[in-house]
Amino acid sequence: MPPMQNEGIESQEQEVKLEAALYVVATPIGNLRDISDRALNVLGHADVIAAEDTRNAQSLLGHYAIKARLIAVHDHNEQQAAGGVVKLITEGKSVALVTDAGTPAISDPGARVVAAVHAANLKVVPIPGASAVVAAVSASGEGEAGFLFHGFLPAKAGERKRALAALYALRYPVVLYESPHRIVESMTDIAAVFGASRQIVICREITKKFEIIKRLPLADAVGWLESDSNQQRGEFVLVLTKPNQDAANEAKELGAATLERTLRILLAELPVKQSVAMAVQLTGEKKNTVYDLALQIRDESAEG
Repeated sequence: MPPMQNEGIESQEQEVKLEAALYVVATPIGNLRDISDRALNVLGHADVIAAEDTRNAQSLLGHYAIKARLIAVHDHNEQQAAGGVVKLITEGKSVALVTDAGTPAISDPGARVVAAVHAANLKVVPIPGASAVVAAVSASGEGEAGFLFHGFLPAKAGERKRALAALYALRYPVVLYESPHRIVESMTDIAAVFGASRQIVICREITKKFEIIKRLPLADAVGWLESDSNQQRGEFVLVLTKPNQDAANEAKELGAATLERTLRILLAELPVKQSVAMAVQLTGEKKNTVYDLALQIRDESAEG
């Protein structure tokens, strides 16, 4: 982390008039005190605040007695709204971008607005602060050597299982978001794909009154959720721990066995070239590896 320069910080705090730019402002994810003085200064002096939900934004602004012009930027209008934000900044206006909670443009609306402002060669200013993913990783003890933030899993069961299968062999922690109405269903799929011994840290209602940080094996996760319906409420951040060496070896052996079984089925019906192409698509293995194994299986069958 670079050293803090006090003179620069003081001058920024004293500045009231904001230059024309997009200010990406992090807001609290629960506890309203988790917001910086700088964020409040920007929200208080921005010409326009672009909010995911203007009602939620008004609640936060009202708490801090901030009056502002609000426009809506959400999933359904973001592409169109991005053009309006660019126009405002081009006209010399300062625009603060906020989401319902946390940092905009991370599994929330805002990324297309930020991209449009960059494309117009206009200035983007991050105003950092609360982030559910960072808070969860810091409380999990799994962030020392990096992690993958995947965000929300697909809502449909088949797509969700395929997404989890792609994450299975990764050698670092995986962070997921999940909503309350899908938490049990998703946790069941996570346990089925990642195995009972893998650890998970369930972070529920981070920074809120009923916050829970619970670390347990996946074998116990669904039972823990179902033991109390209150534990299925609120917003979830799930941190799947880094696999241990035994799990990594198990994954490698499972992948090899799956590839061989897939190839034997395909080669019984199709030529080598087609079998290899289909096996690569189905398993994600490298083409050369699949081709060598296919030739080995074909030769063994010919000898037999």
